Amino acid sequence: MTKERIKDLLDRGAPGEDVTVEGWLRTVRHSKNVSFLDVSDGSCMSGIQAVAAPELANYEAEVRKLTTGCCVRVAGRLAESPGKGQRYEIQAGSVEVVGHADDDYPLQKKRHSFEFLRTLGHLRMRTNTFGAVMRVRNAAAHAIHGFFQERGFIHLHSPIITLSDCEGAGEMFRVSTLDPDRTPRTESGAVDYSRDFFGKEARLTVSGQLEAEIAALALSNVYTFGPTFRSENSNTSRHLAEFWMVEPEMAFCDIQGDMDLAEAFLKHLAKGVLESCPDDMAFFNERIDKTVLETLTDIVDQPFERMTYTEAVAILERSGRSFEYPVSWGVNLQSEHERYLVEEHVGRPVMVIDYPKEIKAFYMYLNDDERTVAAMDVLVPKIGEIIGGSQREHRLDQLRQRINECGLPEDEYWWYLELRRYGSAPHAGFGLGFERLVQFMTGLGNIRDVIPFPRVPGFAEF
Repeated sequence: MTKERIKDLLDRGAPGEDVTVEGWLRTVRHSKNVSFLDVSDGSCMSGIQAVAAPELANYEAEVRKLTTGCCVRVAGRLAESPGKGQRYEIQAGSVEVVGHADDDYPLQKKRHSFEFLRTLGHLRMRTNTFGAVMRVRNAAAHAIHGFFQERGFIHLHSPIITLSDCEGAGEMFRVSTLDPDRTPRTESGAVDYSRDFFGKEARLTVSGQLEAEIAALALSNVYTFGPTFRSENSNTSRHLAEFWMVEPEMAFCDIQGDMDLAEAFLKHLAKGVLESCPDDMAFFNERIDKTVLETLTDIVDQPFERMTYTEAVAILERSGRSFEYPVSWGVNLQSEHERYLVEEHVGRPVMVIDYPKEIKAFYMYLNDDERTVAAMDVLVPKIGEIIGGSQREHRLDQLRQRINECGLPEDEYWWYLELRRYGSAPHAGFGLGFERLVQFMTGLGNIRDVIPFPRVPGFAEF
């Protein structure tokens, strides 16, 4: 008798087959002569019903006392189910109680608010919604690796602890072993980081990009996929203090090649999740957002529109809309602007390029007009920006000038500058926030609900 995942039984099982499943009871119904146990192991949206009869040796002593949340091992024979909405059930030959659940088990058969479930990070993955989120995350992560591996990219593990601020925004967590009650000070009164663990002020990374550039200028095509951190004190439905980023970097690549890869990447991910998680996506389409299937299908089927930032601003100015944030050349595009371009003006994903240099990072390639940089943002419905990237500045003089213009300490980027001295080459890349991708795919309104254990201002439980 072989133990199988419930997903495999529902997909490939045969009536009459002896099976064993292990999982948790989502519901239990005891009638006069039989007990119906809805067992879930998290492998798919559906559970499988086990029918337990009084003939079981432990029926009265244990089975009749089972409640929602208990962990069980059920062995029996697979049979076609007469019940509506289920293909198979198990005629139980034995039911072993692996773990009891107390009477105050908080996940009963009713809808719970997302706010309530966030307080149950240790249990919420047992619900339909969060089980589906985890399976979509898994499918998307698998598709990410598959996309790059099929194209010969090398997976790079970039450091989590760093001395460099990639974005130049200063919103970084410090990493220190210094005693806060007896912090060593210099003669000027500043914290003496020379006595800290790394001998310098260390921080948690906001991006693996700069390190990926090092690797790309040796290995040609690389990608990172790991945790990143922002100490921005933003308590909104769109921000996390800890999140995962996917960042490819390609040598001998310009902004056009960067855009081509980003479009192919999103199409591959959408197709992969639609094919791998049809039941989960149908659930999200029914219960969360009735447009998610159509939206992802459009990502796969429709070409992305491409326009310059200057063209985008002109479109917004001509729209006649009274935006909350006024539009003019030189300002950052806000989510309301991005969504107008995608959802109303074009009707499909949009790639905006050539932004003013003043609103973009120091490492972006300065265009010939010396007003704009070769940056790109990929905009999608309901979310706005989902990918940000650029051609990197590979010319030493221009890069040094941009570092100084942005007020960054040049000595912290000595190695980054040296890359431009020793065999520099044009290169480009982009970054995709993994949680924002999952939020887009599932239609969930709060980014805290698409990561297993959210880290936000004032909250770092579990």
